[in-house]
Amino acid sequence: MSYIFTSESVSEGHPDKLCDRVSDTVLDLFLKHEPEARVACETLATTNRVVLAGEVRASESKLTQIMAEIEPAVRAAVKDIGYEQKAFHHADFEFQNYLHEQSSDIAMGVDSGDNKDEGAGDQGLMFGYACDETDVLMPAAIHYSHQILKDLATVRKQDADSILGPDSKSQISLDYDDKGRPTGVHKVVLSTQHSEKATQAEILALVTPVIANVLPDGWMVTGDDLLVNPTGQFVIGGPDGDTGLTGRKIIVDTYGGAAPHGGGAFSGKDPTKVDRSAAYASRYLAKNVVAAGLASRCTIQIAYAIGVAEPVSLYANTHGTGMVDDQKLQEALRDCMDLTPRGIRQHLGMNAPIYAPTAAYGHFGRIAGEAGPGTFSWEATDLVDALRAAAR
Repeated sequence: MSYIFTSESVSEGHPDKLCDRVSDTVLDLFLKHEPEARVACETLATTNRVVLAGEVRASESKLTQIMAEIEPAVRAAVKDIGYEQKAFHHADFEFQNYLHEQSSDIAMGVDSGDNKDEGAGDQGLMFGYACDETDVLMPAAIHYSHQILKDLATVRKQDADSILGPDSKSQISLDYDDKGRPTGVHKVVLSTQHSEKATQAEILALVTPVIANVLPDGWMVTGDDLLVNPTGQFVIGGPDGDTGLTGRKIIVDTYGGAAPHGGGAFSGKDPTKVDRSAAYASRYLAKNVVAAGLASRCTIQIAYAIGVAEPVSLYANTHGTGMVDDQKLQEALRDCMDLTPRGIRQHLGMNAPIYAPTAAYGHFGRIAGEAGPGTFSWEATDLVDALRAAAR
């Protein structure tokens, strides 16, 4: 049966994504000073106001210094996104910091001791997914939605007088054949913040080449199948137009709805939190399975109990595309990677300030090292040979 499938992305200037960026900026600041710091930072942004809340833990010798550096780092992140509007300006918004010490009960459960390994930071289930629809082994609709907005941000930032604003959203609907392969674009929707002086014709002329350049040859659409700013005007945007919160775009962050999601958000959480680290490990394993040619689609699920190091379950599903039995694949995956929280962090080098670049345009489907050393390590395909050998 043929069908249409849709995914969306939102830009770095979307209110929720701005909050993700701020939360990950705070996380990176802690990890830069103390790699074993504990952070769970939530951000709220609204008209000319940014508020931090959450739990942190670092040594007394570092904590005072880190707390003093947070506000300048947050303002720099907002400036980098491009907010210099009257109702939300990086230099003028009111800043409130309500970060406080991590619960001792949680610390007791997750810290290592004389007789136990470090446990998971919470219970939960995490999913990873990969498929061969694109060269980055991601579902096509979410991949192209991300890339359009990423390229549009580059265009905006290259022009000091750009008519575009930081807040934007994309949505792509793809046609799929009866074998589940994408064959073309059904519709593209793009809404982008713009200056009051910009006309619809000017906006269309600016964004159309960006969209066409991202889509495969022959996939560009026109007329009623290309909807740019369909409301007619998008001047008021960002936190002035809509309140932002950390962690509200988890489907944008992952697979655009093409695969399951465990429900936990990523941004602002240090890698002892399996919501983040195990979701990255699941993607890493699924991507390596597909990159190894062992399947054209792969879903991985890992589940944990708080305070317990070993996962309570590991599940692999190749959706009928596998070259080996799924049960055998599960055994191979366990052989190739230590899936305790500490094992994941060590394998992927996660106790480092590498997280701010993940806050927009997807945590997956990126290039390992693309935003600096150690970034997007979970996108590496360095398990291919080991998986092939273990799955024989």
